[in-house]
Amino acid sequence: MKKKVLIGVCGSIAAYKIAHLTRLMVKEGWEVRIVMSKSSTSFITPLTLSTLSKNPVYTNFESTNGQWNNHVELGLWADVMLIAPLTANTLAKMANGLCDNLLLATYLSTRCPVVVAPAMDLDMYIHPSTQNNLAKIQSYGNELIDAQEGELASGLNGRGRMAEPEDILAYLKREKC
Repeated sequence: MKKKVLIGVCGSIAAYKIAHLTRLMVKEGWEVRIVMSKSSTSFITPLTLSTLSKNPVYTNFESTNGQWNNHVELGLWADVMLIAPLTANTLAKMANGLCDNLLLATYLSTRCPVVVAPAMDLDMYIHPSTQNNLAKIQSYGNELIDAQEGELASGLNGRGRMAEPEDILAYLKREKC
């Protein structure tokens, strides 16, 4: 059976990695649909991800032809939802049930397992509020692919790098697909 993966992309420099991850998933024979936050489109274009996924990419509630992008339908369609890169902003909204965009509305509508892969700078990642929010969303049943150590966009070194696409794919194959 073809696996259906819904990727939620947040506004982080690590969003560029989603192109490679999408390509890897499609090579596995998985069907991939993508929901992007508005800020993520500053880092990678919907056209790039649509081309690689072979599906439309959703960025807001209204499509370009005036139709409604049904977040409930998207949430019910997926076998697994991956939110990557997960930013501190979206994490905080997930932890508190805020719903101000299509990605968050879809997240709150899913019935499938949700896996998150955070990406943020070292000080943001280790901040107690971020760590509390990660623990909180895990208490809801969400799964964490923890951030990795390494060079960050700021030039600092430490934990905060989003896991590499191959590692995310391996996790999903082992745990979910």
